[in-house]
Amino acid sequence: MTSDTRARLLAPPVDGERDHILGPHDATITLVEFGSYACPRCRAANEEIAKLRDRFGERLRYVFRHRPLTDSRPARQAAEIVECAPDADEFWSAHIALMTRSTVLTEADLDAVAADLRVDREDDEAVRARRSAAAARVDEDVRSAKASGVLVTPTFFIGGRRYDGPWDETSLAEALEGSLGYRFKSAAVGFASWAPSTGLLLALATVIAVLLTNSEAGDAFASFWHAHAGFTFGTHAFGLSLQHWINDGLLTLFFLVVGLEVKREFTVGRLANRRSAALPIAAAIGGLLLPALVYLALVPVGRWTLGAGVPMPTDTAFAVALIVLLGRRVPVELRVFLTAASIVDDIGTILVVAIFYSGHVDVGALALAGAVFAALVALNRAGVYRALPYAILGVALWVLVHAGGLHATLAGVLLALVVPTRPPPNLRALTAQAEAIIAAETRRGEEVLRHGPSVPALRTLDAIHDRLESPADRLLRHVEPWSSYVILPLFALANAGVVLSAGVFEGRESLAAAIVAGLLVGKPLGFLLASQLAVRCGLATKPSSYSWQQLAACGAVAGIGFTMSLFIAGQAFPDAADFAAAKIAVFGASVACALVGGIALWHLGRPAASASEST
Repeated sequence: MTSDTRARLLAPPVDGERDHILGPHDATITLVEFGSYACPRCRAANEEIAKLRDRFGERLRYVFRHRPLTDSRPARQAAEIVECAPDADEFWSAHIALMTRSTVLTEADLDAVAADLRVDREDDEAVRARRSAAAARVDEDVRSAKASGVLVTPTFFIGGRRYDGPWDETSLAEALEGSLGYRFKSAAVGFASWAPSTGLLLALATVIAVLLTNSEAGDAFASFWHAHAGFTFGTHAFGLSLQHWINDGLLTLFFLVVGLEVKREFTVGRLANRRSAALPIAAAIGGLLLPALVYLALVPVGRWTLGAGVPMPTDTAFAVALIVLLGRRVPVELRVFLTAASIVDDIGTILVVAIFYSGHVDVGALALAGAVFAALVALNRAGVYRALPYAILGVALWVLVHAGGLHATLAGVLLALVVPTRPPPNLRALTAQAEAIIAAETRRGEEVLRHGPSVPALRTLDAIHDRLESPADRLLRHVEPWSSYVILPLFALANAGVVLSAGVFEGRESLAAAIVAGLLVGKPLGFLLASQLAVRCGLATKPSSYSWQQLAACGAVAGIGFTMSLFIAGQAFPDAADFAAAKIAVFGASVACALVGGIALWHLGRPAASASEST
């Protein structure tokens, strides 16, 4: 994530001179709340905070900061009145009074607290001065809340980091105590929220694979990935090497994620609008075709010809990670352009794999695969939104596509096409329904022998929760982390290992040169020339927020091939020596593209907007 986004997960440090603190200033645990006196949720949470203070005692310091409900005059007035308190004791007395006086904040509540603080006479000059200073203080808290990414009240920060879990005493206590499970989850979420994290893990896995391959454990490391695993059923057996289980099996989930992302971008994302999508589509097409042509121009006709697909793909994880690390040096519009182009690039790569890197075709198996796909389409048309039927048929589709001779990972793309989406829900209606159910269950909560919501209420709440997110979006949210943080690093471990030796390119100089030239020269030129052609033909417009030089530099970043380049190289070069040379060429070219593109974007910075550049 960007530095701006990371800041939105953090609260400003506690200031003992400025903040309202309840508890010892040197307490080991800090709980910061951004809340509003007119917020019923803050009133409910206030009871839980009281329990926490009793539970943790001197170990806890509680800090309250204002974030009045938007467009609520009573909420704003309450915050300003409380800020008029002359000392901490009176502040907390007024705070507790407003949080506990009544279910709904009323004018009578405000008048009573204002009288207690002696700021009820607005005709008094001293009172007006105190209220003016209080308003400035509330404004300061509101700015702090916005900078910290506070969208709802209450929002809690524990140890300076935003807490996004339940507000009940038990859940908050686990977070405050820093249980192992909470610390692990918090660290994992924080790392996953950092945009370059996927690229970092891929790079780490690659380095580990290369180091192990060139160590004394190299033979054992290679043998491990070639060990077979499978299952038998009667006289039938099915088995693959561990490397093939990753490349043909687990990578199917990666292709499923790619397919879901493509589907989202073309329906509600950056590629939904034809005019805004035209430029990245043109750039991506140029970035696919020209590297292949450069490659074919440099290699002799023969066994290496099939490797034309190696310099075509863009590794989105590495490319986006580099763009994010450059921060404000790269205009937001250029980041959007690269992301959209990467999506189109993924589509092209999928088509290339399907057409050129499949094996012998078994018509019978593919016919059965077609029947399974038709059944998946029928489920979609029938409005079946449960995941299990799609998962079962998806496994069958994978087996049949693999048996049919096409690359099995294409099953992931086909499955992504049929996982259903739904129209956006009516949030107002669903929220009202959930609140009515919760209110009814709360009223019944004091009945004898009742310990929690009723089963019908839980079922209805589950249905409401399911309706908030389409099956496709839910699947993407659950599978994407596994794809990014497990499958891709495993792929790098299984495929990136190469023996580094002086003679690795012997007799294969033209192969390596073709791959390097395709990625380092073909990609940026393809991006630039195709984009300029689309603009001159009137098919697209270039935003004035970035220059043509920056677009070309972005094309150089897109030359980072890596994951899919290695994947295609593994399909194109069955000879181990050819594959080894291709891997090193992909590594070298990707590093060079990252350096050239990153340095160029850094030095170009933010260009002055020029209307002439868009024509």
